[in-house]
Amino acid sequence: MSDPNAPKQSWRSSINDKGEYARKPSAFRNWISADGSSGFKAEAGRYHLYVSLACPWAHRTLIVRKLKGLEDVISVTVVDWMLGEGGWSFTDSKPKCTLDTVNNCKFLKEVYLKANPEYNANITVPCLWDKQKQTIVNNESSEIIRMFNKEFNAFCKTEEQRKLDFYPEGLRDKIDAVNEWVYPQINNGVYRSGFARSQEAYNTAVTELFDGLDKVETILSKSRYLVSNTQLTEADIRLFTTLVRFDMVYHTHFKTNKRCIVDYPNIWAFTRELYQMPGVAETVDKEHIMRHYFESHRSINPYGIVPIGPELDFMEPHGRDKM
Repeated sequence: MSDPNAPKQSWRSSINDKGEYARKPSAFRNWISADGSSGFKAEAGRYHLYVSLACPWAHRTLIVRKLKGLEDVISVTVVDWMLGEGGWSFTDSKPKCTLDTVNNCKFLKEVYLKANPEYNANITVPCLWDKQKQTIVNNESSEIIRMFNKEFNAFCKTEEQRKLDFYPEGLRDKIDAVNEWVYPQINNGVYRSGFARSQEAYNTAVTELFDGLDKVETILSKSRYLVSNTQLTEADIRLFTTLVRFDMVYHTHFKTNKRCIVDYPNIWAFTRELYQMPGVAETVDKEHIMRHYFESHRSINPYGIVPIGPELDFMEPHGRDKM
């Protein structure tokens, strides 16, 4: 018999009585600060990031880490794309997957229990580990990207990267306002659609999802980015990690098949622009993305068969720079 107090390994633990997928909040919410006033000082080599290349939330952190030039400052472990009964695990037998050389764990749940032996909530990526204090600092992607954006500026590779600001003070209200509807309708909307366990829950989620995408298409028909015509912000990055997976996975696997992203001229061009930004394509791994979803979610895809398509040309000229 399984331990009812053990950490939760499956999305099924987030299904409510109405058959709706209700994502649970992240549990570790400490903050790293440049001056150390938060109790966690930004230092090179001190922090380690556990990620899945398949996960859009983890993908956000990898993009900001890359764009800010923090690859040599914050080390990374990539979990196995297969999410089995034991949860996220570590292996070096699959492309780009790595063993846990920081804590020498076999499963990510062991890292969580090392941080808190009484932890019994969801085991998620990304997960930011403090090697000095031997604990998890934060496992909320939206907060991790803001820490990477600002608190580690002293360690960026170049002055240009140091000056990059994806959450500028003058745009924060607009960014927050966009995130407020993009997250529930689109980022989490694909999961709410795919993990729905009632027709009503699915209908509600998928309708809100495409209402959100229609709204994004309208915005991007008039502006190069979501909140600015000239400046890339975290709102764009947060949306991109869902968009880049949409036609590969969500359209088929999560039944979000009303339209494809390639059917939206402005969204598809926006997606290509971000993909083509220096360093971003390196963070996108089609094999990890497709094999994780189609092989791991056996209640949705019982035989674990991975589709051969679609064929997507992310390198096609986007023309967004002419707006």
